[in-house]
Amino acid sequence: MCPATGPRVSARAVCRKLCNSACRRGSESRAYEITHKSANRQRQQFGQRREAAPESGRRAVLLRLLHSGQASRVQLADQTALSNTTITNLVSELLEHGILIEEGVEVQADGQRRVGRPRTALRLVPEARFAVGIHIGIGTRRIAVTNLHAEITHNHIADYDVRAPATDILEQAAQLVERTLRDSGVKRSRLCGVGIGASGHVNPTSGINTWAPALGWRDVPVRDWMRTRLRLPVTVDNNVRAMALGEALFGVGRGVNLLAFVYGRIGVGAGFVLNGQLFRGSGAGAGEIGHTIMIPDGGELCGCGKHGCLETLVSEPVLIRQAEALAARSPKSLLAKHLRSRNEARPIERIFAAARAGDTATRDMITERARYLGIALANLVNALNPELILLGGMFAQGSDLILPVAEATMRETAFAGLGERVRVQPTDCGWRAGVIGAAALALDTFFYQQAELD
Repeated sequence: MCPATGPRVSARAVCRKLCNSACRRGSESRAYEITHKSANRQRQQFGQRREAAPESGRRAVLLRLLHSGQASRVQLADQTALSNTTITNLVSELLEHGILIEEGVEVQADGQRRVGRPRTALRLVPEARFAVGIHIGIGTRRIAVTNLHAEITHNHIADYDVRAPATDILEQAAQLVERTLRDSGVKRSRLCGVGIGASGHVNPTSGINTWAPALGWRDVPVRDWMRTRLRLPVTVDNNVRAMALGEALFGVGRGVNLLAFVYGRIGVGAGFVLNGQLFRGSGAGAGEIGHTIMIPDGGELCGCGKHGCLETLVSEPVLIRQAEALAARSPKSLLAKHLRSRNEARPIERIFAAARAGDTATRDMITERARYLGIALANLVNALNPELILLGGMFAQGSDLILPVAEATMRETAFAGLGERVRVQPTDCGWRAGVIGAAALALDTFFYQQAELD
């Protein structure tokens, strides 16, 4: 039917039709808006760049420059998932405070300059801030001032009597800190803080050394005491955990997903770093592998009160006792001659020297102990599956004698070939591992995580 000759439509019907149409369009518009916003949120969650908080963004920039050495603003934006605007603002702030410096031009990974308009390279200024590291070992304390790369500028080492009261030991350490700072010439205003790596079980939240059997410490408020005494920010943690953090941030553990640092000296302990963060466990007790039971029946009594702990099999005092017994049975042996020598080497160093010189009984004793260590490492691999295991302390000192046997045992006994994919090597920090780790605690807590610039 032709519209011109169709039925007449009332004005009320037309208005009703227009209103219904407008309502539909409004509903469709609101539905589209809701759907569009939802899609935007999903794109932000699944693929689009999301802005980090200023503190975490600053940390990302600082760590990227720490690990890469230098980078342009564009590279930092690409590598940190921060917007160009955020990078520009953060870099301007860091330049203003002297934390970063602009120099030269961007260099690519292959060492070549990029084609096109040159981009200025940004670099962390190592001497912009400093930290103090205090390593409290068993009978020895080490103090160091380090820059932002954890490079030691000044240090002091001193022995102490482990039978002394905790307050005396801490006071002596504080005096040594003051002496080291005077020698370094670093102004207190350029110190970001003090890190303490202490023996035994440490609660980093409260700063209390809850139990250090070798020192006879119980519930010693290390952090608060030292903070009051030095009038500086202080953080404290277990010394082996501190070593692990030092390697993860400044050593061979950079970029490693899961690192385990296993240390042997008077006791045996481990520290774990997962994705650049210390893993402490729910009670800050992760890493006490020295107290895993290796010989449940008839094992030697451990200082913790249990029997058959790993510590009773592979610690330095145990190897020394075993060596002294061997020397007593064979007073003319190479081992006996090395132990009687009056050089300044520690007893454990003389034992290793005798084994290297060809004393068969000494080598056999070390091999037996290294197998126990290898079994413990296999258990660690089965539980945590780390990418890298670093050995420190006595294990690094005698790594040419200990590591081959321990590593072979670990690979043989770990489940389903997991040990084959783990790198095992000694730390190359030597005695510096403890004090660098302590400084790393301060640098990570008060600079790279917090990045207070004023």
